[in-house]
Amino acid sequence: MSTSTPTARLRREVEGELICWRASNAHGELRIAEQGAQVLSYGTPGARPLIWLSEQAAFNAGQSLRGGVPVCWPWFGDLARNPQAVQALHPQPSAAPFHGLARTRLWQLEDARLDGGQISLAFALPEPEAPLPGWPTGLSARLELRLDEALEISLVSLNRSGQAVTISQALHTYFAVSAIDQVRVPGLDGCRYIETLEDWRECRQQGPLGFAGETDRIYLDTPTRLDIEDRPWQRRICLEATGSRSAIVWNPWIDKARRLSQFAEDAWQRMLCIETANVMDDVVELAPDSETRLGLKVWSSALNS
Repeated sequence: MSTSTPTARLRREVEGELICWRASNAHGELRIAEQGAQVLSYGTPGARPLIWLSEQAAFNAGQSLRGGVPVCWPWFGDLARNPQAVQALHPQPSAAPFHGLARTRLWQLEDARLDGGQISLAFALPEPEAPLPGWPTGLSARLELRLDEALEISLVSLNRSGQAVTISQALHTYFAVSAIDQVRVPGLDGCRYIETLEDWRECRQQGPLGFAGETDRIYLDTPTRLDIEDRPWQRRICLEATGSRSAIVWNPWIDKARRLSQFAEDAWQRMLCIETANVMDDVVELAPDSETRLGLKVWSSALNS
């Protein structure tokens, strides 16, 4: 399938075992896989990519790809580390898969609109046909994307059951950087964070966040806007979140990179994850017959602007 207007184009592709979609307009190009509704890449014409995908990414059915924007839903990370209300989703939290149930399931392209130079896509994650541990009856999700001068991603969770459901979730975004030790994130100054590498103790950020070793932190009470300042590439990657007061900042550094699948030994130098999230005391309680929206807008600007 291929659809186009004078300034926008949408094309269906097959890569490995996965069906993917490539959307492009005058402002940028986006690729997304139906499996997991996972954004694979995003960038603007003539510029370095904004979203990073591993050179060793394996396009295999039933296996999440390394990089892009994996959707973590209806819980984030280790379910046993989540608040009790989220753990209640699964009969055995310690045996539940990391990052939920959505990453390797097939989502359905529900809507595609090309309006002049703007492209809007919606992928639906239906309920499983048979009961699945961790998936409450009546809970479903939709991922909406809009490609214009920026990329906008919205994860919509819908509770059509008769009882409240509590979830955690994240848009696990891998950003492309010139060199991890040359970038910084200034907007987190003063924020509380959980230092997961030091027995999950609570700390407070002092000054801009820089990187000199493995980083795995859960930031709380985060601002709506965060920037990644990349001096060698003279650019700023701008992130604007909606429906979120928490974020995870992650880079595996040298030793952990050697143990990761679909990840070159030196790839840690070229990526930084800032995950727009609802975690810890920012989890979401979905009332009966309600929905919630977690959003991320991404664009770039010159560092001196």
